[in-house]
Amino acid sequence: MHIEEKNNIKNIIFDIIGTIIGAFIMAIGVSLFLLPNQLSSGGIAGIATITYYLFNIPMGTMILIILGDGVVANVNLNKSGMKGAGAVQITFAWGLAVLLPAFIFGEASGASFNPALTIALAVDGSFAWSMVPGYIIAQIAGAFVGGCIVYLLFKGQFDATEDPGTKLGVFCTGPSIANTGLNIFSEAVGTFILVFAIKGMANVPELTDGLGKFIVFGIIVSIGMSLGGLTGYAINPARDLGPRLAHAVLPIKGKGSSNWGYGVVTLVGPVIGAVAAVLLYGAIPW
Repeated sequence: MHIEEKNNIKNIIFDIIGTIIGAFIMAIGVSLFLLPNQLSSGGIAGIATITYYLFNIPMGTMILIILGDGVVANVNLNKSGMKGAGAVQITFAWGLAVLLPAFIFGEASGASFNPALTIALAVDGSFAWSMVPGYIIAQIAGAFVGGCIVYLLFKGQFDATEDPGTKLGVFCTGPSIANTGLNIFSEAVGTFILVFAIKGMANVPELTDGLGKFIVFGIIVSIGMSLGGLTGYAINPARDLGPRLAHAVLPIKGKGSSNWGYGVVTLVGPVIGAVAAVLLYGAIPW
């Protein structure tokens, strides 16, 4: 490898590391700006709030994306040792990608790594609206960093892959048939099932917290295996927006468009589905 090529690789790595650090600093600054009410309480409550925003939420979402986008890279990119492993590996790995950070950070953060779920819980009164903006910023920042780390891990495989669509598919979702209305409906239905099932776990007698997280793993896998072929089942705006932004800014060799026009589907659909789920759940006379 020539000295110039080595220097270029070093510069790319330094740029990515700087981008990652910048994302965390931005999340910290904006989150703190949005948290005057929580921080004014001071003491343990204030410390706990800072911990949620600066560590638990972005770290949990980052791990989710490293494992989730990582399996897509592992299965689809050229020169990966697991290329061609298929959709079953992807769907199970995405379930585990949700499960692991939920176990690690669930006690501290409520395992809320999904802006659609965060908004829905605020709608039904289970979550304070004042905490929603900071949570969403932290979720998207963590997802962005996770996408950057996946690129660093698989840089050689990205370089060896020519198809721009395959590269984009590592970071974010896309439809098998482009139809904005139906694509939004697909994302809404998938997220509705996710949130309605999570709310419904309250009806299971003596359900432990640990077992509940395994059930969420099963819900994610079920949605992916049944509906994933339609839109890639983002069912989480941060899971799509953060890595899509990473794709847009990273120096990925031979990349194409980040397809921001499709981004509205993964923003609107999951929120509609999540809010509909909590409203219906609350209306049912259990």
